[in-house]
Amino acid sequence: MKKPEQPASTGSGPLFERRYYIDIDKPALTPGQLMEAIQNNVAHYSPDLLAQFEKVKGHDQGLRKGDEFSIKILGPWNGSVRVTEVTENCFEFLTLEDHPEAGRIKFSVEPLGKDALRFEIHSWARSRDGLVAFTYDTLGMGKKVQQQTWELFCEKVAQASGGHARGPVRVETIEHAADSAEAQAHVF
Repeated sequence: MKKPEQPASTGSGPLFERRYYIDIDKPALTPGQLMEAIQNNVAHYSPDLLAQFEKVKGHDQGLRKGDEFSIKILGPWNGSVRVTEVTENCFEFLTLEDHPEAGRIKFSVEPLGKDALRFEIHSWARSRDGLVAFTYDTLGMGKKVQQQTWELFCEKVAQASGGHARGPVRVETIEHAADSAEAQAHVF
């Protein structure tokens, strides 16, 4: 049975837009080659101690729309995601009913001038419910695990590129008012 999707509109609390990105100089791989490597083994790039990805629906190799992953997250934060978009330079997950967040997260690789690229993880999400909002946002318990997971993911991608990181992973978080145009555009 197909698990119901959990878009941001079903969540609780503020809508957060988060970006984690790393700029890479002189990569040995093109953006398309690097994205293909990530799509062929998403679990490799996620730090096992913080978040273990297991494909539970779909082909062993690559990503296709409709594939699903079960994620064991440090602490009581396990969840599932479904692939909603796959292109040569990106893929996107949508959270499913049991995930602690409600929303979408996109992974992309883009050229950044000559002999450089940017790998970015960009999410739009709210907490699944009030309890998750309290423990994640108010107490900060899940937020630290999530940030470490995506920072380490970015660092592994930089290593796999064959180039060198221009600097540390950059993290940006924007809290959007529920009635803002940005929030309304990303809640479904």
